[in-house]
Amino acid sequence: MRPSRGSEAEVEERRRTVLRQVADEGEIRIADLAERLGVSVMTMHRDLDNLTERQLLHKGRGVATAFPVVTMESAVRFREHADLDVKTALAAELIEEVAPGSTVLVDCGSTLFPFARRLAAVEGLHVITNSLRVAYLLSGSSTEVTLLGGRFHEDFESCAGPRSRRELRSLRAAVAFVTATSISAGRLYHPVREYADNKRAYLQAADRTVLAVGHRKFGRTATYGYGDVGGYDLLVTDDRAPADELRAARDLGAEVHTVTPTAPPT
Repeated sequence: MRPSRGSEAEVEERRRTVLRQVADEGEIRIADLAERLGVSVMTMHRDLDNLTERQLLHKGRGVATAFPVVTMESAVRFREHADLDVKTALAAELIEEVAPGSTVLVDCGSTLFPFARRLAAVEGLHVITNSLRVAYLLSGSSTEVTLLGGRFHEDFESCAGPRSRRELRSLRAAVAFVTATSISAGRLYHPVREYADNKRAYLQAADRTVLAVGHRKFGRTATYGYGDVGGYDLLVTDDRAPADELRAARDLGAEVHTVTPTAPPT
């Protein structure tokens, strides 16, 4: 009898494991990956073809090679359930910035998903977002949602590009909540130009701007730089963020708040 390929959830979890191992080691032979995960070489080739199509790693002749870690970690499907304690703690701090009846701009990125769930309980909000997931999390609530248009990027589950920026120029929010994939010495980076450009536009569309990032985003760069944390009124991160990065943020003029995540019960 042929072995089962597993459910969709099991296959996706295996691919997450593959991605992590390749990212950790830089390059691994495909036959070795198959042996480690207890699957056939043919199954491993299918997994790697899927990850390659999603631009999360490179499949070469007999080997799988990692892209920069930031490329992997910016894909929503691989980040949604990571560091939930940090994201939950950030959400509790961010919600203090929201006044009932206001208009808020919410960036894409799994860092803000727990925050979006909290927004559903705030009365009279109008949320502007480029994230389909954020819009979905607010469905069924009384929150008014405006979804920005533009080119849809599947791995980010959101839209970006010139159309998004044009729409932002005609809108105004009381506060914008923005994420970052990479911060180094206070400088901000993103692996996709359209998102780097979008994040610049967010700053012009709100009276107050808040940058929300977990500690893993510090000390790394990506292809496109788009300013620094000094462009934001407030940086909210967790207490595992590197001290030198927090000093750099303060030196650039940003107010910094750190939160202490609560470990989930065992």
